[in-house]
Amino acid sequence: MLGRLLRRLAGLVATLFAASFVIFAAVYAAPGDPAVFLAGGRDKLTPEKLAAVREQYHLDEPLVVQYGRWLWDCLHGDLGRSFKYTDQVADLLTSRLPTTLELVAYATVLFVVFGVGAGIVAAVRRGWADQAVVGGTTLAASVPNFVAAIGLVALFGVRLGWFPVTGQGSGFTGTLHHLTLPAVSLALGALAVISRVTRQSMLDAAASDHVAAARASGVPERTLVRRHVLRNALGPIVTMCGLVTAGMLAGTVVVETAFGLSGVGSLLVNAINTHDFPVAQAVLLLMVTGYVVVTNLVDLVHPLLDPRVRAERSAA
Repeated sequence: MLGRLLRRLAGLVATLFAASFVIFAAVYAAPGDPAVFLAGGRDKLTPEKLAAVREQYHLDEPLVVQYGRWLWDCLHGDLGRSFKYTDQVADLLTSRLPTTLELVAYATVLFVVFGVGAGIVAAVRRGWADQAVVGGTTLAASVPNFVAAIGLVALFGVRLGWFPVTGQGSGFTGTLHHLTLPAVSLALGALAVISRVTRQSMLDAAASDHVAAARASGVPERTLVRRHVLRNALGPIVTMCGLVTAGMLAGTVVVETAFGLSGVGSLLVNAINTHDFPVAQAVLLLMVTGYVVVTNLVDLVHPLLDPRVRAERSAA
């Protein structure tokens, strides 16, 4: 167990190291010159001033040297200073990260409750209930986030006036009220995926021999579904829920922009538009780190839910 944890930790560090280099290189390969932005634009820009700005921000150094300097600062908690806001990038992330985490948590609760519930109903009831769930989830999966956001704003925000369409509110109830429409638009696609995975996992578990033996021995159907079918189907369901939640950290970009939320997604969009490289690099690194950490946690939890996986890994 200790060796497996050490190997997984080494893999995590290697993945983050490779991802950090790709992020750093990709941002600097983007069109536009940050030195021009830092110098105040091209108006009255002289070669001497441009060279001085490059030297001040170490933009005249080779890419590998710049990456090494940036990585060393990141390891010491220094994410740099924003070109646009002139504030520490860490402070910008600290102020905006709670909004994104609240939105992702709200959307996660929605797609777990309704997605798993719909999948269970489709697997147990079959017939018209199964067809309704499959048809509804197919429609939900085909609607992009920004289209769902526009539709929800037009119907529930403008026409009915039930929910606000901008801002994140204050207090627990105010935050729930303001984040309902963004969370629903973010959770629709995930709900479709989770319901399909739940339905298929339940059907596969219900087709096993021990379930047929339990049913033949007279175990009540409700107990059979809860103790034998759903319990054996939890592994793939929990794994997919974790993967979808991790992917939502990057999926908030469109939703936050559509609803005017001050989260890390909208911060990334503004940083890209203004060539604010330190902010863009920090946000992308944060998203990748969150995804890698969550997926590794899910992989560690999976054997606890399914003893068969734990037995196979022990034998290997």
